Amino acid sequence: MAHLLVVESWVGSMSRLLPRAIRENGHAFTFLTRDLHHYLRSAPEGTAHPLLGARHVITADTNDIEALLPEVERLHGALGFDGVVTSCDYYLPAVARIAERLGLPGPGPEAVGDACRKDSTRRVLDDAGVPGPRFAVRQEWADIARAARDIGYPLVVKPVDLCAGMFVRRVDDESELAAACRALSDFPVNARGQRRTPVVLLEELLDGPEVSVETVSYAGAVHVVGVTDKSVGGAPAFVETGHMFPAALTSADAEAAEQTALAALKALGLTDGVVAHTEIKLTSAGPRVVEVNPRPAGNRITELIRHVTGIDLAAAFVDVALGRAPDLRPTDTGLRSAAIGFLVPGASGTLEALDGDGLRDLPGVLEVQLAEPGRAVKAAGSNNEYLGHVMAGDPDGPGARAHVENLLDGLRAGLVIR
Repeated sequence: MAHLLVVESWVGSMSRLLPRAIRENGHAFTFLTRDLHHYLRSAPEGTAHPLLGARHVITADTNDIEALLPEVERLHGALGFDGVVTSCDYYLPAVARIAERLGLPGPGPEAVGDACRKDSTRRVLDDAGVPGPRFAVRQEWADIARAARDIGYPLVVKPVDLCAGMFVRRVDDESELAAACRALSDFPVNARGQRRTPVVLLEELLDGPEVSVETVSYAGAVHVVGVTDKSVGGAPAFVETGHMFPAALTSADAEAAEQTALAALKALGLTDGVVAHTEIKLTSAGPRVVEVNPRPAGNRITELIRHVTGIDLAAAFVDVALGRAPDLRPTDTGLRSAAIGFLVPGASGTLEALDGDGLRDLPGVLEVQLAEPGRAVKAAGSNNEYLGHVMAGDPDGPGARAHVENLLDGLRAGLVIR
């Protein structure tokens, strides 16, 4: 039995998938958090969260890495850790620092830090010649406006250090740019109490569909698990509305996406001990890197992959954190594609009705999760406002996406927000 240190977590899908993977592989974990009540408050009633199943739950200031390192060293001496992980993007750099300090497996802190900071990712990839959008990083308004004119409208405004598409906006002129920058400056501290870096990333708006390449690296070799598609809505925001695995691409497009992702991982130095989710735009000028995430995909993409291939990326995440070779052998699951669609609210108010009766019993349906009436609803501006999801599979081919969209259409017909 190995013993892992889990440093913080999201309170969504991976908060359950990661502990499950640890336990099902016969390991134990200690959970480290700065705010125990964050998880008790946030987890839906009756839902498992990362505290369940932990051997120990310990509080420490996970936002102060310099104070945290000696504290974790002391814990390591008493409890003995074989690996360290997190499912929360905001703590990936801290976990890399901890692994280095304790001599545990994991990617280098510089590589993880560069991947987690969108502006650093852009600079590293640009220096390495990995294709991406034209971009600029600015802080003062006059410099931001000048850079936007140089890149040309329409363009995309991004924070450099937030997740889930928060405050990522398309802007078509200078007035929209100013509004996007004001909204960003009005959010100086993230949801975990970490002060944000007050710079703005401006990027050329890329055309074409977006996909993600799911990879696992171990012992210096990067294994491509597959390519996932993505649908986006909520303009001018970029809200992920659904995914399908595998993406319905030509072999040439899939290969181009994979090779671009591999080039990005190599440039960043993420080629050992990393499960990565690299987002690629298949533009008319060729593939372009959108982001590199040095952790398993969210939005239950890992479950889509498991349903189709039998490969458990949460388990692979645990394996590489322990310095062990992951099991990436596909098995015949009986499905050729699996898709998930999210119910995205277009208005704010109170959820009055959402009827999903009988949905779980329909052919091909794998999962249904829906919000309960009475919930306060906010019009979606990021991936944080979903009212639920439906997942379905297709045993014959790439039909899972269409099946899910039909099911969502039925749900939307009975959705009432007042």
